[in-house]
Amino acid sequence: MINNARSANVEIKGNANGGGYICAPISLLPQSYPKYAFDGAVMLSGPFGLLVDRVSRDGDFLRGALCEARGVDEYTNKLLLLYEGIYLDERTYDDAGGGGGVGRAWGEHARSADRLGILRSDYMLHERSMESGGGGGGVTVDLDDELRRRRYSLKQVELNTIASSFAGLASKVANMHSFLTRRMEGNNEGGGGGMGEVANFLNENDRAVGGKGGDGGTMDGRGVPANPAMTRLPMAMAVAYNRYVARYLRPSSDDGGDDDGDGGDDGGDAPISSTSRPIVLFVVQPGETNTVDQRMLEFALWENHGIPVVRISLAEAYDRAVLDESTGRLALIESYDNDDDDFISTTASGGEVAIVYYRAGYAPTDYPSGMHGIEWLARERLERSRATKCPNLGYHLAGTKKVQQELARPGAVERFFPDDATTARLLRSAFAGLYGLGADADVDDLRAVGEVLLRGMEGRYVLKPQREGGGYNFYGADMARKLGENCDVSSDGSVALGPALSEFILMERLFPPQQRAILLRNGRVEGTGMTISELGCFGTIVASGDGDVVHNEYAGFLLRTKFSGVDEGGVASGFATLSSPYLC
Repeated sequence: MINNARSANVEIKGNANGGGYICAPISLLPQSYPKYAFDGAVMLSGPFGLLVDRVSRDGDFLRGALCEARGVDEYTNKLLLLYEGIYLDERTYDDAGGGGGVGRAWGEHARSADRLGILRSDYMLHERSMESGGGGGGVTVDLDDELRRRRYSLKQVELNTIASSFAGLASKVANMHSFLTRRMEGNNEGGGGGMGEVANFLNENDRAVGGKGGDGGTMDGRGVPANPAMTRLPMAMAVAYNRYVARYLRPSSDDGGDDDGDGGDDGGDAPISSTSRPIVLFVVQPGETNTVDQRMLEFALWENHGIPVVRISLAEAYDRAVLDESTGRLALIESYDNDDDDFISTTASGGEVAIVYYRAGYAPTDYPSGMHGIEWLARERLERSRATKCPNLGYHLAGTKKVQQELARPGAVERFFPDDATTARLLRSAFAGLYGLGADADVDDLRAVGEVLLRGMEGRYVLKPQREGGGYNFYGADMARKLGENCDVSSDGSVALGPALSEFILMERLFPPQQRAILLRNGRVEGTGMTISELGCFGTIVASGDGDVVHNEYAGFLLRTKFSGVDEGGVASGFATLSSPYLC
């Protein structure tokens, strides 16, 4: 198994300071997953892509959703200030101190730029008998009567809109698990008749999740599904890249030479030369340990589409990224001369930037120089360019926890789908119970807090801050303590929320089925026991500055598995392992 994983490059860096590569945390075998739930997650990819795009353009909604969180969380406030200044405010380049701007809007190039979303919506199966009956999106509204009869429903944990990771490694793990199950499922190492050990393992887990394959029989589509992530994610980037080339480097082409929107060149002008080919800029963290996953995407872009990638940190972008204020053109310089404070000319290893792809910038720790430091200045400069951002600030904000909670309010999703009640119901069916903790908290929100503080129901909720990356949530007694420190409870049982809670949301805790797994870490068996899993479904969207969606599709999956007693769920943060769904 370990040799198979290493031969497939399922690896991560041993540590940030070198030390070679080690096998990524993985499960020995795939985990059973009901096919109806997997198909439901795939079906939701397109609608969630549309929702993110529409939310990102609604400044009033974003301001309203984040108005209190920004007052207690300077990171959220900084993101929102940049969004307002670039996409909403009417200030000009001259107003911002640029001079010579002849009235040009400060964010004109960003507003007209295309937007690229590489999204990952994470789900857990949730036992229907445990579902919330209150507000905040917790009511089940599945469209299919047959789904209502299922033991488990599909509920969204979060929607990631920036640095959605592990598409590359997840694809490799799926291939490996598919090979192992097909090769070993019928193998009977005991020498007698009957099913093999692997088949028994899979059938036992099938029964645990209520799948159709648990009786040892057959069903259409049983097994590890194909994972198209390393085809579809590069394709979406190629769609955005080719649109940039058509718009800015082939002015005589009216459609970019890609009539079918698949990212390929269907004719038109001759290809641009290799020396003038623009680049995709990967903005990464210094000392990144997940480089293998990122390199897989980089290599696929080059091998499948001939698109070059340059990797730099936000601090390096401050030194090397140059913005032409008159055209919005963003380019990298080869080097910077600190002695005479002058830029050195661009060379082929620098070049024009067509896409800025963030694998960093999603946490305050990515901005160590402070709120007015070079990393934030670099983020602003990149954002204001005509390059396609993945994500732009609007997409980034649309994925925050507080926005997720606000979207679960009655009528919020319908605001973005006024003429499509079916899609609005489909999206709402995936929402778990979500509760606000700000001044706008309603009766249902306060009831949920009261259940934790007064009724000992802390096991039914999770407290989440405005943070990404894993390790920030509060569970159980820690959550009750955090709420208790920031709430006043009157003698009549009424609850008053403190202002510090404005950056948090309270989420209904999900109860997925437990099944057996063997988990490996650092190339060794970490343990065997009962586990739970979380399905991530990738989706990609490309839209114009005016809101025309030219590409929107499902783009692959990720399954993370952890032991049942572990609360947090991140792979990079050391809590979970990479696995694959075995459809049943």
